[in-house]
Amino acid sequence: MRRRDFVVIPLAALSAPLVKLLAEESFRPQPRGGQVRVPLRFFTAAEARIVTAATERIFPGDANGAGATDAAVTIYIDRQLAGPYGRDKYRYTKGPFGSSAASTAEHGYQGAENPQQVYRAGLAELAGFADLPADAQVARLTAIERTQFFALLRAHTIEGMFCDPMHGGNANLAGWKLVGFPGPQMSYRAHVDTHHGTAYRPRPASLEQITGRKPVPWEDAK
Repeated sequence: MRRRDFVVIPLAALSAPLVKLLAEESFRPQPRGGQVRVPLRFFTAAEARIVTAATERIFPGDANGAGATDAAVTIYIDRQLAGPYGRDKYRYTKGPFGSSAASTAEHGYQGAENPQQVYRAGLAELAGFADLPADAQVARLTAIERTQFFALLRAHTIEGMFCDPMHGGNANLAGWKLVGFPGPQMSYRAHVDTHHGTAYRPRPASLEQITGRKPVPWEDAK
């Protein structure tokens, strides 16, 4: 890591996969007051505060279940941006850029900036966002909802809520519990006769829990 900036997340969001991830970074989390500081790979501490507040407005927690903060969505986004995706390693990045006559909306994003650059510029425009009341935060996000930055932020919030926990988000399988997704089960053959004629509601399980092996997330591949 090139610095020691941190994001503060609820202690409940410190899932087992995230603990293992931190152990590999030689960092021992020190819980205080129901919260824990997690080292960042890409964001500065100030940027992480904005992302945490913004993702919570996009996917807030309520009586039905956890929101983006409790699911550690900021950690997911931080890890993705710090990896090859954030640098556009796998996207064609030659010109022409912008609104070319030969391009249509169906072609997707055609800009020159990679996700890291889009976030840096977008977060600079949201300076002070984390200190605003909720209504003012919603108004700020509404004002930028047609920008590429907001499109990425919204997509990454949803990904962080429902990804496999090995990527840093969906802490304690909060997103999967919310929608009743059991995880990447390989087969239900053994349960067909056992639960014949009755509803089957298995508890969600991560890929590591199901396979018994620790998968290497693509953003961490050497």
